[in-house]
Amino acid sequence: MGLYDRDYIRDDNQPGFFLGAQRSMVTTLILINVGVFVIDAFLEDHSLSDFLAVKREVLREPWNLWQLVTAGFAHGNFWHLFWNMFGLWMFGTDVEIVYGRKEFLRIYLTMIVVSSLVWVLAANTVREASAMYGASGAVVGVTVLYILHYPNRQLCMWGIFCLPAWVWGTIFIAQDLFGVSHRGDNVAHEAHLAGAAFGAIYYYTGWNLGRWIPSRFSLGALKPRPKLRVHQPDRETTLSDQVDRILEKISREGEASLTAQERRTLEDASRRYQQRRR
Repeated sequence: MGLYDRDYIRDDNQPGFFLGAQRSMVTTLILINVGVFVIDAFLEDHSLSDFLAVKREVLREPWNLWQLVTAGFAHGNFWHLFWNMFGLWMFGTDVEIVYGRKEFLRIYLTMIVVSSLVWVLAANTVREASAMYGASGAVVGVTVLYILHYPNRQLCMWGIFCLPAWVWGTIFIAQDLFGVSHRGDNVAHEAHLAGAAFGAIYYYTGWNLGRWIPSRFSLGALKPRPKLRVHQPDRETTLSDQVDRILEKISREGEASLTAQERRTLEDASRRYQQRRR
């Protein structure tokens, strides 16, 4: 198998349509959400959030279906924004490493749509609510993907309560199930559970949303394609190069000599390879 034939090396972190050459998709999404929040703060009565929110009657007004996406970029207050963006940064960074920037964006937007749609169905059947906004559904879905990829990683709450990721995931899902059954707050627990379910289905089915999009509609089709692509190996360090160096180190000094970062690199490479083979 050639160097660039390895599945986990097929990285799409290249400059493209509104994607900075070095900026991660997680960072881009956080900047968009913060930007929307700042603009909304200067408007009277948070009119931008109200405009972007998904309304319960959206299925009866198909011309407003765009709300299923825009609702995921509006937040009601600072702490609503902060915790969602903190969760996106904490868990989304590693998930983006596994899937790449473009597929991560596709996953994230799909989770927003799915969670918004499930909330609309609930709002028209079992819940009394007129509108919903927030990235929580997508963030919960990304968190579930992270937990499925790294179930035994230790996560510490406030640096004190340290438990494996799968335990925290169980606690979070249980809280949302309890919230759905008791309905004592204004939290869109149905949206959280929808995002979590989509994340689990995506992981276990091995989907690749990019394969469902005709190439002429992909983000890559929106940027000019050079006639000649120049490869500059001296300016990039590929994941494969890192893996090769780590394997050589193991051969010379044994596995015990690996640093935590080197172990993480091997783990990420292995995850990518497994995902591509599904």
